[in-house]
Amino acid sequence: MTLEQHTLKPVIFPDSKILILGSFPSIKSLEEGFYYAHPRNQFWPILSQIFNEKATTKEKKTALCKKHHLALFDSAKSLQREKGNSSDTNLKNIEVNDFKTLLQKYPNIELILFTGKKAEQIFNKKYKYLPIKRVTLPSTSPAHASMKFEEKLQRYKTAFEEILSL
Repeated sequence: MTLEQHTLKPVIFPDSKILILGSFPSIKSLEEGFYYAHPRNQFWPILSQIFNEKATTKEKKTALCKKHHLALFDSAKSLQREKGNSSDTNLKNIEVNDFKTLLQKYPNIELILFTGKKAEQIFNKKYKYLPIKRVTLPSTSPAHASMKFEEKLQRYKTAFEEILSL
């Protein structure tokens, strides 16, 4: 097991309303330097359909987030995992990011969406007490293949509709 630090900066803006939290960047995301970069991860196809915008480059993905008041980050600041294995079941000795400070700095955030149960578990280890609305959605990872794309899309769309009035 090797110790890994979260090296991606949050994608966040002063007017962000929804903070989308994964657990920790996949190996592919760390290589690419951006969130949800694995080619089979369904996160960007889901957002592209919800907002009817193609998000194929880092710049377009960042623009989509800015336009729709979304922020991206991860629950874990550092952890240990087996080399070459990005699975959430492989995450050990997890240190949680500082969400108290982040939410104070970005007071417009009114909802946290977790992209899977592990992201929520990590967050709740330290910040369960924070008074902010939270919704846990299905993982968009290729490892979570038991749920069809259409069902994931509907669950995400419903969560966004509540805040963004789509």
